[in-house]
Amino acid sequence: MPLIETQVQENAVLVQAVCGARDPEEAADSLKELLRLADTAGITTVGQVTQRRIKPDGATMIGEGKVEELREAIVNTNANTVIFDNELNAFQQYNLAKALDARIIDRTELILLIFSRRARSAEAQIQVKLAQQELLLSRIPITESQQRFTGGGANVRGPGEAHLQIRNRPIRKRITELKRQLDDIRARAERSREKRKFPEVCLVGYTNAGKSTLLNQLSGADAYVDDRLFATLDTKTRLLWLAPSRKVLLTDTVGFIRHLPTSLVASFRSTLDVAIHADLLLLVVDASHPHLREHIDVCRKTLAQIGAQNVPALLVLNKCDAENADETVAHLSESEPLAIPVSARTGYGLDALKSAIAEELKKASPLWQAPSAVFPE
Repeated sequence: MPLIETQVQENAVLVQAVCGARDPEEAADSLKELLRLADTAGITTVGQVTQRRIKPDGATMIGEGKVEELREAIVNTNANTVIFDNELNAFQQYNLAKALDARIIDRTELILLIFSRRARSAEAQIQVKLAQQELLLSRIPITESQQRFTGGGANVRGPGEAHLQIRNRPIRKRITELKRQLDDIRARAERSREKRKFPEVCLVGYTNAGKSTLLNQLSGADAYVDDRLFATLDTKTRLLWLAPSRKVLLTDTVGFIRHLPTSLVASFRSTLDVAIHADLLLLVVDASHPHLREHIDVCRKTLAQIGAQNVPALLVLNKCDAENADETVAHLSESEPLAIPVSARTGYGLDALKSAIAEELKKASPLWQAPSAVFPE
């Protein structure tokens, strides 16, 4: 069963099927990211298995031969968990668990496990529960007898269907209730947003790009910072002074990551709504990362997914003081000439960033000239 917490130390073998024309370098970086996600979840990685395929195997994702190799790796490393970098369906997960006698989770479930442990606010906890229930609904184990009656076509109804509907009913009821709670939260947030007196700047970006550190440096906040993926899920808003006579709201949000499922984005819609209604976005990425371009693309695609693609945005290249950052930024300068290099750790470039924020808000925010946002010098 997915998403079940355990007190037993988990030792995992990571598995990745590289299918079709997927870029090998991107796949390798994704596997490294999966290792970091496992570490963030408190799971020890004891082995890795990779496979290049034309297309995924319908029954096990990796095929019978690779399953046998994976079984040997589990025995040799005393692993009790297998984590796939690929998204599994219920049928594949069932077959793998039966063949390997180990806990089988995929990238989506691993992210949700981290989210469940990191959520602190009531809103974040509800969003995590919703995502868990929706995933559970799609991953309820299928018995062998029911397998014979599933997947037979759009108009085929098998004997197991009524039973599945009855079994799923409590989960669907729970999903409806959680969505209602989130709708209430969104409605309250909307009423509060209508009353705000200051322009709002929202920090968005790839996970572990340093958004919380940047929030702390710009506003003097004390947001939790950790060198791990998804260090925090909870939205934080602080006042930021721009020049002696101006202040704006600065809000930090949950980070983005490649292959973030649509259902997970939908569950966190109430948190991400702040980006849709912001006057300005600061799209923060790690300037030293070798796949910086891809991270920017992931962030922009996620913003488009939530409907925030037309919100004015500044690209912020954080960690520009790190090793190899100069070379990476130089490669990006032609396609992103307006990107702002900063170091939230040292404070480099923050004055230039504040000036750029002020210039953008002059053009983008009707609240910039509001009397409530201006204070005597």
